[in-house]
Amino acid sequence: MTPELTILTYAALLQVAQLALTILFVDAQTGLKYGAGPRDTPHNKTGIAGRLDRALDNHYAALALFTIAVLVITLGDKSSPLTITCAWTYLIARILYVPAYLSGIPYLRSLIWTAGIGATVTMLVTALI
Repeated sequence: MTPELTILTYAALLQVAQLALTILFVDAQTGLKYGAGPRDTPHNKTGIAGRLDRALDNHYAALALFTIAVLVITLGDKSSPLTITCAWTYLIARILYVPAYLSGIPYLRSLIWTAGIGATVTMLVTALI
């Protein structure tokens, strides 16, 4: 398995952990009965539960692009020290993104998001050259 695929696996496991944490806080806010039901009536998640939910949504989008980058690098046999560094940068950025989002410090999560998406775009461009 390529290093990029290994890092993609870590990113998927991170998403599982993030999903579990989000469920824990959302259920604490909405109640288990709401979570187990059909959720026909929308519930606005606020505070930490809302931030975790939005960070999870962001991870779904980022992981889709990162997965594409890893696949084109792997299938195109373009793995290199640069792409491996980019993959690690993406994973570290995603790990840091959650506490940065929770902290509410202006611009911090945006800076971290930019590092992660920049690493992903670099991998995509590298696959083309």
